[in-house]
Amino acid sequence: MKSFGSKPWMLPQPVLIIGTYDREGNPNAMNAAWGGQWDMHEIIISLGSHQTTDNLKDNDDFTVTFATVDTLVASDYVGIVSGRNTPDKMQKTGWTIEKAPNVNAPLFKDFPMTLECRVKQKIDESETGYYLVAEIVNVLCDEHYLGEDGNPDVEQMDLITYDPVHHTYIRLGDTEGKAFSDGKQLK
Repeated sequence: MKSFGSKPWMLPQPVLIIGTYDREGNPNAMNAAWGGQWDMHEIIISLGSHQTTDNLKDNDDFTVTFATVDTLVASDYVGIVSGRNTPDKMQKTGWTIEKAPNVNAPLFKDFPMTLECRVKQKIDESETGYYLVAEIVNVLCDEHYLGEDGNPDVEQMDLITYDPVHHTYIRLGDTEGKAFSDGKQLK
């Protein structure tokens, strides 16, 4: 095996779009890859210093959605352009934006599924950023992406993952097995 030393190559990495409002109620979004489930009802995201972290000083509510093949270009855009410097950032995405029903944060209607979240804790907070632990207040899913069982069907969503090795986005594929079940074959 070839050795590469310490790299931020945890795979797969989600492409998370974080939605916040600024002091005037203007929506903002940023792209973040370093995040995941923290607990049954909590997530964690590693955030540098951004317009998003400025916004979270005034309002603990935000949304998290998952980038798709259809939203890839605008999702990448909100990761490379700062709301601090580009006032028309959100207009350029072309996304349909409305207020989330359960938190004071924007809902981006172009995405299949959204987590409505509230800040619970900021760990190692400094001028360069922090680790954000948040409560999942509610999960919203566009009815178009519900399976026959009435739950979100991830396979239909065309989600993408970030490849930190080659700096690319990869479409997630087909269901290949059943968790907590297939392994029983080896009992």
